[in-house]
Formats: sequence, C-alpha cells, structure tokens
Amino acid sequence: MRPVVALAGGVGAAKLLRGLVQVVPLDDLLIVGNTGDDFELYGLHISPDLDIIMYTLAGIVDEAKGYGVAGDTFHFLDMLKRLGFETWFGLGDRDLAVHVVRTEMLGRGMTLSQATAELCRMLHVKAKLVPMSNDPVRTKVLTGQLRLDFQEYFVKRRAEDVVSSVVYEGCERAKPAPGVLEAIERAERIVICPSNPVLSVSPMLSIPGFRDGLRQSNACVVGVSPIVGGKALKGPADKVMASLGFEASAYGVAKFYEDFLDHLIIDNADEPHRTSIETLGVKATVTDTVMRSAEDSVRLAKVVANV
Repeated sequence: MRPVVALAGGVGAAKLLRGLVQVVPLDDLLIVGNTGDDFELYGLHISPDLDIIMYTLAGIVDEAKGYGVAGDTFHFLDMLKRLGFETWFGLGDRDLAVHVVRTEMLGRGMTLSQATAELCRMLHVKAKLVPMSNDPVRTKVLTGQLRLDFQEYFVKRRAEDVVSSVVYEGCERAKPAPGVLEAIERAERIVICPSNPVLSVSPMLSIPGFRDGLRQSNACVVGVSPIVGGKALKGPADKVMASLGFEASAYGVAKFYEDFLDHLIIDNADEPHRTSIETLGVKATVTDTVMRSAEDSVRLAKVVANV
C-alpha cells in the first residue's frame, strides 16, 4: 500500500490520530507534527504538538485537558514559583522528564527527528511521528505593536489579543524533515487533521517545497474542518481566521486550503456550507466530526480513510 501522510498539530489532530492508527496499517502511516509551537523554557526544548500526539498515542494523555500527562503532579513548578520564577506554562513533573530527555538528546547532536523517534520508542508509540523540519521555525503572533512568541500569545496571554499578522520565523531557511516530501509524493492519501489552519498547519506550508509538494502530489488530500458551526472546538482558530480576513467557517477552511485540497469533511452543523465548498472544486462529506470518545475517533478516521 502507498503511504498515508497526516499533517497534525494540537488536540483535535491527536484525537483523530488515535482513531487513524486503528484504521490505517502503521507501516503505511507517517504523521508529520507541527513544530512552529516549539520553544525553549528553563533551558529545555519543548515541542508541545509533538508531545500531545505522543502522549495521546501512548495512552497517557490527560483526557480532560487533551494535553499533558494524566495524573501529573506539579512540584517542579511549585518550587520554581517559590524561587521567584514565572510559572505561566504548566509543566507537569512527568511532562518535564520528556523535555529533559529531548534536550539532552539534542545536546548530544541528535536531530529533532531522531530524538522524536527515540522518545516514541521509549513511550511505546508504534506509529511513525516526525517533526515538520529539523530546522527551527517559530510561529510569531503580531498584535498591535507587539511581536509575541506563540506560547506567550496562546498560553500566557490566553489568546485574548487581536491578531493582526502571523509570521513563521526561520521558514525560508528550513527544509522539510527527511522523508517527508518523498512520502507526500508517493502518498495514496494525505490527511489534513482538524488543526488550526493558521497556527498549526501553515507553519508546515511555509517551508519551501512543502505546499508545492501537496499541490503536485497525486494523492487524495482530505481535510477535516476544525470549525464547527462557526466556532473552533478548541483553541482560537475561529478568532484568528476572522482577524486575518478569512471566513471562520467550514467554507473558510476549504477556501484556505483550496489550492491543494480535494475533499473536506464537515460537521452536520455545517451542511449548509456543502454547496459553496463544492463550488471551489472541493468535495464535501457531512458527518459528525466531534470526537468525544475513542470510539468517535475511530468512526471519523474510517470516514477520512474511505471518502
């Protein structure tokens, strides 16, 4: 079988992937994770989107939050606060161990792809997960006169700022991780997970060769809309799209990806958008896209794999 490539970032992507790994043979699946959210804190290299995917597929994610490790404690942060440090980023103690190990690996000269593969092995994640690039690409959010690191905008300031622009610092010098473009070229199906188009998927598309690879691939490119009834199920996708001049709707998602998207899966609530989506040359399938359980993830993954 030819490969299935999934472009992923955030909680929605992780929920879909926990179903996709049950539907697609693991040897045929490549998950490409967004690293535009990566940053350094307390001297550690943190890769939030890669970690959300790893923890979810390892069965250890905090289900209530959709990120972090279930049952984690926060003694490390408590002590940092006592020492006078800012503690706005909620690093749990078990979560911290992963960042320490990743940072140590990178310090020994491993690439982010190699470190990610090793962490997946340690966590018994059998699916192949790679970062979008081994080179640093950092999402920066412009609001008013401020240029914010993504995590500062999203976590520290709770995504309350009006976004005037988003830039992907370093993208022009970055290269896709080894094997990614080759997998896209050979793929039978490419899945755009229900991730924030601007903040989770566009960092990948900003890397030279990435978007062209999607345009030129003979694969069926299938997306799942992260917008349901005009609202993001989690995160600020609707607000960010609207502030940047995109329609915050299932149609807006189709329009955002129209140069390479073949098929968009939308929620029952967005059935009225079907006709307008299909005027873009994008097929639309209407179903329940809200994943409240692992069973929902498998059900939606079957739709993604078979439309």
